[in-house]
Amino acid sequence: MVADGPSPALLDGRYRIGPVLARGGMSTVYHGTDTRLERAVAIKVMDPRMAGDQAFRTRFDREARLAARIDHPSVVAVYDRGTVPAGPLGEPSLFVVMELVDGGTLRDVLRARGALGLPAAVQVLEPVLAGLARAHRLGMVHRDVKPENVLIASSGEVKVADFGLLTAAAEAGVSHAGMILGTMAYLSPEQVETGRADGRSDVYAAGVVLYEMLTGQPPYTADNPLSVAYRHVNEDVPPPSALVPGLPREIDDLVARATARDPEHRPVDAEHFRQELIAVAERLGLPRTGVPRPPGPPPPDDGATLPASPRRVRADAAERPSGTRVQPRGAHGTAVTPAGEPEALSRGELRTQRRRGRRVFALWMVLLVLLAALAGTGAWWLGSGRWTTMPAVAGLDRERAATLIAEADLTPSVDERADDQVAPDVVAEVDPAAETRVLRGSTVTLIVSTGRPAVPDVPAGSAVADVEAAVREAGLTPVRSTSAEEYSSDVPAGAVIRTDPAAGTRLPGGSAVTLVTSSGPEPAPPPPAPTPEPEKPSGVPFVIGESVDDAEELLESEGFDVDVERSFPFGRRDGRVVGQEPGPGDDAEPGDTITLTVL
Repeated sequence: MVADGPSPALLDGRYRIGPVLARGGMSTVYHGTDTRLERAVAIKVMDPRMAGDQAFRTRFDREARLAARIDHPSVVAVYDRGTVPAGPLGEPSLFVVMELVDGGTLRDVLRARGALGLPAAVQVLEPVLAGLARAHRLGMVHRDVKPENVLIASSGEVKVADFGLLTAAAEAGVSHAGMILGTMAYLSPEQVETGRADGRSDVYAAGVVLYEMLTGQPPYTADNPLSVAYRHVNEDVPPPSALVPGLPREIDDLVARATARDPEHRPVDAEHFRQELIAVAERLGLPRTGVPRPPGPPPPDDGATLPASPRRVRADAAERPSGTRVQPRGAHGTAVTPAGEPEALSRGELRTQRRRGRRVFALWMVLLVLLAALAGTGAWWLGSGRWTTMPAVAGLDRERAATLIAEADLTPSVDERADDQVAPDVVAEVDPAAETRVLRGSTVTLIVSTGRPAVPDVPAGSAVADVEAAVREAGLTPVRSTSAEEYSSDVPAGAVIRTDPAAGTRLPGGSAVTLVTSSGPEPAPPPPAPTPEPEKPSGVPFVIGESVDDAEELLESEGFDVDVERSFPFGRRDGRVVGQEPGPGDDAEPGDTITLTVL
């Protein structure tokens, strides 16, 4: 095996091995340095017992090349691969050079914090699914999605690690106890039964990881991995709300779909699961909180606490059984005889008895420590561990308040309400009140101000009752007036045309809003009165002085017959009328003869 500390040897003449960062069932991860590019890297060295299998070596090389193709910010980048030769670094093995993530794992976060709040769990899972989705599009399957393989940088970035390693081990038929124990809690039923896996298998494991982030524990625990595998195959993953009351029903349904025992009932790949997760988060109005950071490294030893120096013990005193006494012998030293025993035990019997006593003592000490730890943990949980304190968020903006709520391991539920005194997007009220003790994971209500009430936007033609209800819901007072009516050819009579003030106008709470209603189409104007025909003058028209032709034409137009008498036989043909009978204005009927005397 590779030594834990730094070594002067360079892997492939390029990578300097540094201190151990982590150990797993299949490998050990070291802090390393790429001496050519002068950058820090992580170097994963495989267990020589696995690397000795030729099938594993072949598949490891193939999977490392495939993993290097995954170019995504949520996947740990793979830079190089190679062979660890036998020599100063230990037995021959394989190594892969990866991006160094300064932080820890999701497992570290869960150990330090227990269950995460719902918003924080969503913020961790979404980039995990994004990275898996990229691999699925390239035809790769992770096969080992679990909290240990989810890295969280100190900056809050989330990355998926160890693509392909379990695939290489599974396809090569290599097994390892550490690998089985660390993975069985997240294996899909089809992986347990047949060993086959596709994108839906990663979806199943991601659903189990979501369950563990919400509850603080995996869905199945047992004394051995076979029992866990049996439960994955034969039982449905329970809803997380069974352990965390108050979780929304949509989250239970999402976990149930992702962990369905039948792969056909799961999202087809990580991208579909990610889209469902985002849609549920948007429907619930979950805030975008920060990703929980892993706990920092332990503080350096400042020398204030030092281990006790070993005490020198004389051989005869160390071998002395209990219940002995020392008898002085003057200058010749001491003589040891068992007190109250007729014969002393032999040296071998004393050594055996001492070893047995030490084992029993150590066993009792371990048992007492475990019992104390269990009692302390139980007392903490039953006392204050499962409780948190409601932070004071009234007067803060929506995002800051939601972040503080999530950091307190609570789930915010946001309701909006108009308020004359509180600026828009600022928390006006909270339930429960600040400093109240609340169960971790509980849902708390934030009443966020939308500012002064705004006149609602109602479509023209809405019923009066509907508009009145909308105005009241906005915190204003609807008013109807017979004087606020207008003619409209588009809006039926009695329906609302608009509001006064106009929609969107902000008013103090309770202000009046007039509903302008329709009187129907404007009536058509009355038709113009007929022009009376001028009355014709009664009696015979006056034609004296007119030419004979004009007089005849006028009288005939009135319906009279005309008889012309000339004063002289040889008078002018176009002479003038000098007399008429009947005379002008006399009564006559159409058809009567009017005699004209022409000069």
